[in-house]
Amino acid sequence: MEKIGCLCLHGFTGSPFEVEPLVEYLRLQTDWTFSVPVLPGHGENDDLSKVSYRDWIEHAESALKELMFKCNEVYVIGFSMGGIIACYLAANYPVKKLVLLSAAVKYINPKQLLLDIKSLIKDLIKGNVTNNELYLRYKNKIIKTPIRATQQFRALVSANSTSYEEIKIPVFIAQGNKDGIVPVNSAYLLYEMIPASSKNLYIEEEAEHLICHCQNNQKLFKEIELFLKKSVS
Repeated sequence: MEKIGCLCLHGFTGSPFEVEPLVEYLRLQTDWTFSVPVLPGHGENDDLSKVSYRDWIEHAESALKELMFKCNEVYVIGFSMGGIIACYLAANYPVKKLVLLSAAVKYINPKQLLLDIKSLIKDLIKGNVTNNELYLRYKNKIIKTPIRATQQFRALVSANSTSYEEIKIPVFIAQGNKDGIVPVNSAYLLYEMIPASSKNLYIEEEAEHLICHCQNNQKLFKEIELFLKKSVS
């Protein structure tokens, strides 16, 4: 039986691309088994208007159970909305360790989002818009994301508002200080709410929402690797 499995969950309207750099880094450093599922409604030809937040949870649960069948111990990594689902799993299943990346306990940071929009406008003027994260991530999503899907996302956050209090396993919380979607105080709130005796809080000063794609991601990945490899007493 394989020793370690790692479940990695992407965010709302997103894809495995959001966590791909971290997954590839960990693949090179370990012999672990990785599962990076596409949540219902999130594939290129899928429809977010036809799924509920329970579908997202059930799909993640299924992937987790499959890993647990194969592996002696399992870690869960969740990005943005995937972080909320990861907290649910950690509170309800024998997960060994938890990594939360830009976890959307709170969402939309108005002050930083305004700065991001100003940056987008500057890049539009300079003709450099294809390098702007806000543009790359949201150029189609605002138009294409159904209102019902957004309501389901909010329902997911609300339904799991007490899951954090049930997490007793070691947890690593990472957040970008320049995130225009999830405010940085979301990470501090998580750190306070989770009662685990072993907690790590990592703030990447220059990172925006896509923290796995930030300029300083190798340092972050190394910290996550050390956290996951550290023996649990």
